[in-house]
Amino acid sequence: MQETRRTWLKGTSAAIVGVALAGCSGIFGGEESTPNADEEQSTDETTDTDDTSDDEEAVQSDPTHAAVAAEWNAMRMRLDDAFSLGVAGHAEAGASVGQDVFARFEGANGEYGAHEFLEETSEDNYEGFEEDGLVVMNEGLRGDVEAARGGWEAAHTNLREATVTRVGETGANALEVLRFGTAVNNVELLAAAGDTEGAASVGQEVLGWWETSPAHDAVESADSEAYESLEGAMEDAISAAQSGDMESLRSATSTALNASATGAYAVATSEELAGAGQIASYQGQGWDAAALASMGGPSTEFAHAAALTIYRARIHDAAWLYERGHAEAARQRVENVFAHFEGARAHEALEEASEDAYTRFEDDGLSALSTAIENDDAEGVASAVETINDALVEGIEALGSSAEPALLEAGYFKARIEDAHERYRLGEGAVAAETVRGLFETFEANEADFHETLEETDESLYETFEEEHLNGLITAFEEGNDGAVDEHVSGIRETLLTFETAAGSTAQVSAVESGYMAARVFNAGVLDVLGENERAGSLVQAAFQHFEAGAGGFHEALEEADHDRYESFEAALDAASNAAQEGGNVGEQSRAFNDEAVAAIYAVVESGGGSFGGAATSIMQDTFAAFEEAEVHEMLEEADESAYEGYESALNDYIGAIESGSGVRSAATAYADASIRAQFAVVGAVDEAPVGEGSGGESGGGSEETDLQGGPNIQDGVPDDADHVVNMQAVAFEPEELTIQQGDTVAWEHAAGEPHNVVAYEGEIPEDAEYWASGGFESEEAAREGWEEGEGAVQSGQSYVHTFEATGTHEYFCVPHEAAGMVGSVIVE
Repeated sequence: MQETRRTWLKGTSAAIVGVALAGCSGIFGGEESTPNADEEQSTDETTDTDDTSDDEEAVQSDPTHAAVAAEWNAMRMRLDDAFSLGVAGHAEAGASVGQDVFARFEGANGEYGAHEFLEETSEDNYEGFEEDGLVVMNEGLRGDVEAARGGWEAAHTNLREATVTRVGETGANALEVLRFGTAVNNVELLAAAGDTEGAASVGQEVLGWWETSPAHDAVESADSEAYESLEGAMEDAISAAQSGDMESLRSATSTALNASATGAYAVATSEELAGAGQIASYQGQGWDAAALASMGGPSTEFAHAAALTIYRARIHDAAWLYERGHAEAARQRVENVFAHFEGARAHEALEEASEDAYTRFEDDGLSALSTAIENDDAEGVASAVETINDALVEGIEALGSSAEPALLEAGYFKARIEDAHERYRLGEGAVAAETVRGLFETFEANEADFHETLEETDESLYETFEEEHLNGLITAFEEGNDGAVDEHVSGIRETLLTFETAAGSTAQVSAVESGYMAARVFNAGVLDVLGENERAGSLVQAAFQHFEAGAGGFHEALEEADHDRYESFEAALDAASNAAQEGGNVGEQSRAFNDEAVAAIYAVVESGGGSFGGAATSIMQDTFAAFEEAEVHEMLEEADESAYEGYESALNDYIGAIESGSGVRSAATAYADASIRAQFAVVGAVDEAPVGEGSGGESGGGSEETDLQGGPNIQDGVPDDADHVVNMQAVAFEPEELTIQQGDTVAWEHAAGEPHNVVAYEGEIPEDAEYWASGGFESEEAAREGWEEGEGAVQSGQSYVHTFEATGTHEYFCVPHEAAGMVGSVIVE
């Protein structure tokens, strides 16, 4: 069965969440850390008379204002994410989130994009948010948390003031209150991680912030019950954290989240504004899940990017052979790359991350390179190699995050330096010098953000690499100075490995080093073709020695991640060495070793990363469940069917991406864009949304009824002879697990929410059981396809009935709400 988020938090892995949140005390409360204390009290003095106008009047006059204000509120939630990570000691992760906020803000263009609309609203608020806020916060997150605090406060203050200008004080308060439930949730996370002291401290901070916020009195006046519930939940959360009572704390957190939503609707005189704000809060949870999915180690997407980097080195080997007159061997290497890529895990990942990069790599790159070699077209070869390289860099940047593309670029540079070194040994000093000169230009162009990342990581390393060794190596090649060449090549190896270990985790460094070693062994294959067998053997031995010496922690990491893979990795490396020394097929052995190197990349990355994928999935399943039961669900569906379907589709796709560990970043962005479109739809301005339609189809002005059909064993009401009844709630079966006797009849009654269906997992029922599903389908695939055609639906007032004859466990689910965790099981005894 699938775990809920709170079930996951009970587990031992929740302790790692504490690493991300420990030390968060002080970020919410107190006069210094409250972003809207003194500044908000003077709002009336610094804005025009219209600034405090009723939010309903503001929304009616121009509904786009409410939608953009809701988006600004989502950005404020992300500011909290970035700053919280920073004060918790995760400067790099916090800075990464902050940089992503900045990049997304810069790209939020269009008349009603968050960026341009803020600039139009107030030049002062725009500059204050961006320059005094985001820029200062992001710089501070790299080492000066107090400076980051100042930027964080400035960013909040300026967005709050702009919000007041556009939707009035009332509207700003309604949006503000939606943030309080999320703040209380941090108490639960800290306590679940074992940091009850920190949890209680953060709870006190949140309570203090609440009591000084304009939203406090606004909620108290608008809905005293919601006010008491929210404040009481905050106090209960503190007490529960202090006593370590997780059950009570979870209850308090849930109450706070619900009360904050109720309070927001009560405060807002415009229901549409509150609805847009609620959608924006779900978007904020989506970004939380994205950050969580990437914590604890690199993602599978990084492993894909590392695998793609090896192709960059292999293509240069093909060009090298072509230039040396071995066209057939060169063409065969291109064909080998093509064949390997077709069956690689990185194949689909690249296509999903950047279809343009994927197409250019395969069609404009590999195919063109093979043709150019066959036609002896030197210019075509050079052009195709450049196209392949550019396409792969684009894909690597799309798949990697933070410093990851720069780390992989460092490994690529090392491989290319080794290429140049080998060509120098073969008497091609001019070619070697030109190769390094090209790398120098690439470095200066900041490909994959390598130049800036190296300089920011360690300025002395940057100077050593560029000034001392890279420049020095060009001169040494040109002058034919063997001693200087060896010194600079060795210096570059050491400098870049030091950079890798400084900027990346052990898993990240391991992926880089595995790719680098694969490139070195492929070089041995080139040398074998050129008749340099002895040198080929020495080169593989050098790679083996590098691995045995640790390779930046790769040796130990692989052994710990997968001992069998570690042994097969070393065996393949030994086989390549033997082939080179004994006149065997080095090319074949280099490809075999490459398979091991790529597998090692995934083994180490998946062992060192992906720790929070399950938790992130649970967060988004909870978001789905909350949306299904929320007031805004019906509002959105009635406002615009297309935006509604696009939003749910993007949410489903995002959950799937997190579960698979592939395409998470692009799916998070797509979900955020769908959220923005939904925000505009709720306020009646979908045509003004600054983002286009996703998977929702053509925009419409209202809802269309879908023709749903039941099928065999779907009837009105619940039959009198049913032995057991399972209630189908909005996104859950109750009970989720049911134990019955052979021959018993179960009725699934629609109890709440949208129409449901009941579908058995084909591989999760007893072997002797007849397949069952509402609609009378004979397979899971048919049931899923049937739902798309509107068949097998159980609607309000109906039930699906099935009698169980096969003993054992029957697992089942609801197709439209599977992503929200609507699954169940029947145990037949």
